[in-house]
Amino acid sequence: MRSALVTLALTDFRSYERAELRAEGRTVCLWGPNGAGKTNLLEAISLLSPGRGLRGSSLAEVGRRLPGEATGRAWAVSALIQDDEDEVRLGAGTEAPGAARRLVRIEGETVPPGRMADHVRPIWLTPQQDRLFLEAAGDRRKFFDRLVFAAEPRHAAVANAYDKAMRERMRLLTDETGGEPDPVWLSALEARLAESGALLAEARARTLSALQTEIDGRGDRPFPQARLGLTGEWEKLAGEGVEFSEIEARLAAALAAARPRDSSAGRALTGPHRGDLAVVHAEKDRPAAECSTGEQKALILNLVLAQAARLSRAESAPSPILLLDEVAAHLDPLRRAALADEIAALGLQAFLTGTDQALFDPFKGRALGVRVEPTGLTVLDE
Repeated sequence: MRSALVTLALTDFRSYERAELRAEGRTVCLWGPNGAGKTNLLEAISLLSPGRGLRGSSLAEVGRRLPGEATGRAWAVSALIQDDEDEVRLGAGTEAPGAARRLVRIEGETVPPGRMADHVRPIWLTPQQDRLFLEAAGDRRKFFDRLVFAAEPRHAAVANAYDKAMRERMRLLTDETGGEPDPVWLSALEARLAESGALLAEARARTLSALQTEIDGRGDRPFPQARLGLTGEWEKLAGEGVEFSEIEARLAAALAAARPRDSSAGRALTGPHRGDLAVVHAEKDRPAAECSTGEQKALILNLVLAQAARLSRAESAPSPILLLDEVAAHLDPLRRAALADEIAALGLQAFLTGTDQALFDPFKGRALGVRVEPTGLTVLDE
């Protein structure tokens, strides 16, 4: 099911008091000086999905602030999304400055944030992910889980349930009052952890397998081929075809056995929150962390495009919208042209940013060009 953004409107969002972008379902190239507000537009689109958006900011940080204002204003993002032949209006925002809760509306009706995934599923790549292979494992898990979520929206709720149960378990194990934690309550929390942990492991293993198949089948592209792996014990079991009930039982037993160690360490040392995404440049047989900056960027982009290609064929879910922040600047001319060709061939909508209009020459004739300046947006038909 093809999903595309027709119009985007912002109110008191980041640097914008008011702004409207009429994309009409087309790919959009945004260029302009640093600080003009290009990434803000991508962030607004990312907040039309569950979670904290591509910057991971709090709701209070998103509201527009004038000099001297300590708290961000109430803000709103609305969009008209086209799903095949139908159109639906989505909205997200806050009702008061500094609000801790985001309101989400579909066709004017207040709904849970997860409902937005029925209509739009953005996948993003930002400059902060340039060091993905050099940073901590948690950053790679977060990146990979976004790819999983694009295919399986339930994954976010499962991850939240896992994190909540893990925090509650650690509070019991590290209680400084000196009392012994209630073993019955601990076992109940560990049962919840084991169930959600096994679900996380299975979803990650499914996505990894599907991505590897997609990458292996697209070997003629000018992006480096990757060999993917998940280093976590529980994801490995899922990838080997071990039954869900067996993974759940093993994880529950491991958590129970790890109580003394976790209590002493002050953190949980067992579970799918400890795994990592391993990526190898296939042609060079070299870990991504040892590749050049440009190769690393191309490897990450290849993962994003592989997931986008896979999801673009789904008939019962919206196709992804790609948000590519400052991606073109790190690609050579051959790969920039290949990126434009691939987006067009997949029939996907993408929003790309850059400081130089020339970076988007390969998109001429098949994208909307928008000059972004602090004074506003100027649309130029590419």
